[in-house]
Amino acid sequence: MDITILGIESSCDDTSAAVLRNTTLLSNVIASQAVHQKYGGVIPELASRAHQQNIIPVVDTALKEAGITIDKVDAIAFTRGPGLLGSLLVGVSFAKGLSIANNIPLVEVNHLQGHILSHFVDMPDKELPHPSFPFLCLLVSGGHTQIVRVDSPSKMEIIGTTIDDAAGEAFDKCAKVMGLPYPGGPIIDRLAKEGDSKAFKFAKPHVEGEFDYSFSGLKTSFLYTLRDAVKENPNFIEENKADLCASLQHTIVDILLNKLIKASKATGIKDIAIAGGVSANSGLRNGILEAGKRRGWRTFLPELKFTTDNAAMIAVAGYYRYMAGELSSLDVSPVARIQDL
Repeated sequence: MDITILGIESSCDDTSAAVLRNTTLLSNVIASQAVHQKYGGVIPELASRAHQQNIIPVVDTALKEAGITIDKVDAIAFTRGPGLLGSLLVGVSFAKGLSIANNIPLVEVNHLQGHILSHFVDMPDKELPHPSFPFLCLLVSGGHTQIVRVDSPSKMEIIGTTIDDAAGEAFDKCAKVMGLPYPGGPIIDRLAKEGDSKAFKFAKPHVEGEFDYSFSGLKTSFLYTLRDAVKENPNFIEENKADLCASLQHTIVDILLNKLIKASKATGIKDIAIAGGVSANSGLRNGILEAGKRRGWRTFLPELKFTTDNAAMIAVAGYYRYMAGELSSLDVSPVARIQDL
């Protein structure tokens, strides 16, 4: 029997709705919010207001593109957290209202688990390669950097995490120091292709946790390099922008992969995946492919459209929870922090 899942994602600044039949994607609609670019970061109040404006047309479009009506939906999967509380509240409240109005069960989804399970979304015209259980996933999403051991769709263990800044924050904060527009990560990735990754050396962390990360020292090292150089040459950043980006990206990717390699050795797991917004970074994608060839890994890179926040990943995570009978009650509340999930 086919199961149809409507997924709703509103954890940050993208409003998204998707429809899956089992794990096959029928539609995935995303409304992004350009309003935050002039502020150099996401403004929570503006984000929640935009979600209110976008959510009805986005869900309506997703259903129409999938060629189904709401009465054909078996369950509504929604992001409960982590994320911006105001943004989450819009998605959770809308999912509840839709559930009550149409007598459709609810399924709550951990946003980060959605990123990991995006590797199990199939396309209508092709079945994408999926990792086998257990596998390791390097999750680099917004404010989170984690190494997760995935034993099944419902059993995941975080074996490494950042103790301060995340990789995505390091990209965006360093980009801001250089005067690059928000979001800075994709711009650094583009400029890095034109620069010398060995032109500058930045600090690498030494943390107690065997698989844990830290990026605050790198960020500080980058800032001091620029501060001292600009004192001598006010045009230093503009003249060396490509080399700075290439060196920064190389350092971040090296930090990420070193811990991932250690985790693979310690666990003996050789199915390795990446997920989250930073998994779109070309340096990281190339780096994990090269490491995989040297170490006999089976590597899994998400399609670029599944790296950013999207409802397809929420729907596929919701599908597995629905099949396991893990339904949500109407008194569920959104949570901003992963510790509260």
